Amino acid sequence: MDIPVAQVRSMDLRLFVSTRKNSPPPSLSTSHVLRYANAMLDEQDFRRKADAAFDDLKRRLLMLGDEHGFDVEGESGKLEVIFEEPEEAKFVISPNTPVREIWISALSTSFKLGWSDSKNAFISEKTGENLLEVMSRVVSQQLGEQVSL
Repeated sequence: MDIPVAQVRSMDLRLFVSTRKNSPPPSLSTSHVLRYANAMLDEQDFRRKADAAFDDLKRRLLMLGDEHGFDVEGESGKLEVIFEEPEEAKFVISPNTPVREIWISALSTSFKLGWSDSKNAFISEKTGENLLEVMSRVVSQQLGEQVSL
């Protein structure tokens, strides 16, 4: 029984457990199943988790900005971190609700973080870093000195 990817996105992961001897359809690898399982937060749950993460991140960035001379602006889930020194730059952190990820645009790079129940945090699939670790790294690179959020 092959299940198209479009249907997989709207299905509960438990359906995979009950089909084809506890394995996903051959057209879908296990990594895809796990990736879609992470994206299956309902919209309200995602917004609640993203809002809490953004509130915490904003508070930490404001304190760090006071120490290191950068500005933090934004409400309603979108944050902008604005640097004038050592060179002008703007980092944008925003929720992408349709795919249930937080996206960061910083240092000419895009970072995409999805929710991890096991780590209770938004995590970069590429690096394994959580939101605060990614932001600490990119702010440190921008400032030219190690900082921690």
